[in-house]
Amino acid sequence: MRSNNHQQQQQQVLDGSDIVELVENEKVFDKFVEQKFQQLDQDEDGKLSVKELQPAVADIGAALGLPAQGTSPDSDHIYSEVLNEFTHGSQEKVSKTEFKEVLSDILLGMAAGLKRDPIVILRMDGEDLSEFIHSPGYEAEIVSIYFSALSGCEEASLRDCIAKALQSLSVDHGMPPPNDPWVISNIVEPIVESCLDEEDKREKCVSQERFLEAFKRVVERVAQRLNEQPVIVAHSENTFDGSGIRRLLSNKFEFDKALNVALEIIPKDRHGKVSKEYLRAVLDTVAPSATLPPLGAVSQMDDMIREALKMVNGDDGKMVKEEEFKKTMAEILGSIMLQLEGSPISVSSNSVVHEPLTSATFLPAAPAEADEPSN
Repeated sequence: MRSNNHQQQQQQVLDGSDIVELVENEKVFDKFVEQKFQQLDQDEDGKLSVKELQPAVADIGAALGLPAQGTSPDSDHIYSEVLNEFTHGSQEKVSKTEFKEVLSDILLGMAAGLKRDPIVILRMDGEDLSEFIHSPGYEAEIVSIYFSALSGCEEASLRDCIAKALQSLSVDHGMPPPNDPWVISNIVEPIVESCLDEEDKREKCVSQERFLEAFKRVVERVAQRLNEQPVIVAHSENTFDGSGIRRLLSNKFEFDKALNVALEIIPKDRHGKVSKEYLRAVLDTVAPSATLPPLGAVSQMDDMIREALKMVNGDDGKMVKEEEFKKTMAEILGSIMLQLEGSPISVSSNSVVHEPLTSATFLPAAPAEADEPSN
């Protein structure tokens, strides 16, 4: 909808190159680590406790696109794994050197993910939404939305119909993600409230004409609000088709290497056997090498993984030799690969960014911005 020039001006692509450049510039990365460490080291004892590491773990989870801690058992497992990366599962305190090493690995892993699946940062300023409102196809599309919004809820109030209809607008229309809690509480609800009087809000069985008139008034006000206070949205699109798993399984050296790294931190008994209850944790560690999302990030993928684990009795807790454990992992990945090749999973996500990704999270600024000015 927007012109190409406007689109280019309002977009920023995060492809991981800035992160790689930062980590590889030792002087600048040391400064970046020093800043982060000082922010986290609340008691200034030169080490980070588990409690002090929590904000870093939360930032990393947010940068990975995970929901907040406490909202999903699967995503909470990932947060726990990130924390274990810092503490090695047992340490109570983490030194600056250890923090730097782990942070470097995590950032480079993020960079690899962004190179594969870049994130587009969109500045939504109301121009696209305005263009949509005044486009020839606007009314026909909204009429279609009207019938969808009223389907099965003919007794709904005008306010509820408009709120539901707004869910049908997307980033492509120039609308920030309408399901985002921040968008609902800061844009949708206040504007719907301000555009309708008390009688309008309670009105039921509204006609098509009445709905179109009220809806347009609300959407025009949303466009005006965006023009006054633009919203930044992170947009990403990923398709998981099994090709990454096939590449990994076809390269025995890389597959063994990925498994060995994952198994390093997994407990073993005195005979060197591993419990099958750790299959999920190892799969999560191997996921980036197989071009899979983290557990908890994509519900369809989680369902697929649960089915694959069920096929090998992955939750029976049985102790097995390392070679058998690796063989079982190959079977799980092979099962997931075949399912994805038959039915690829495409995921498009949009989330409001409340602070610049280059400052508050672990997607750091470009090295050039972090350098001290030369004398």
